[in-house]
Parts: sequence; C-alpha cells; structure tokens
Amino acid sequence: MSKLIVATRTGDEMVIESGKPGRTVMEMMRDEGVPDLLALCGGSRSCATCHVWVDPAFADRFPPAVEEEEELLDSSSHRQPTSRLSCQLKWSDDLDGLRVTLAPDD
Repeated sequence: MSKLIVATRTGDEMVIESGKPGRTVMEMMRDEGVPDLLALCGGSRSCATCHVWVDPAFADRFPPAVEEEEELLDSSSHRQPTSRLSCQLKWSDDLDGLRVTLAPDD
C-alpha cells in the first residue's frame, strides 16, 4: 500500500495510505481532511491554495510545471525551488513515501 506523508502548517504529519494512480495529491489530501488545505478551485489551476513544497528527493519524478502553474506559484511570497500546486501532481505507485509540506497561506 503506497503512502503520502503530509506536513501541515502546524508542523504535524499525516500519513495518507492507498493512493490510487491518476488521482492528484490535492485530491488525496482533500479527501483525508488535511487541515488548512483550501483547494478553492478544485484542481482547475486557477488559484494557489493547494501550494506545497515537494521533498527534493521526489521533485524530479513529476513533469515540469506548465506556464499557468508557474505564474500562480510566482504570485506566492512562499515559493521555493520545489514548490508545486498539489492539484497538478498525479499520483503513481513510484511515489510511495512522497513527503509534501503545505506552504504558508499568502
């Protein structure tokens, strides 16, 4: 069973089990009730309320961000080199153990 580890804004960690391939990291976090995850646009890449920092060990396992995602991330004062919108990160079995941290709210 694959696991996603989420560090919340309060510093707590949640482990989400059984990610289904094709679902997004945002959907997995939303469905498990991760605190402070707003995901206001529901995954349509029109807000940045699902901004996460991806563990650098996993960052290259995702396709590069498209222009719209880059623009939204650029609007955050909390952008880091591994910043991504979790709604754009598709889960696959090779991501077992992925750790993401919810970025602070802008």
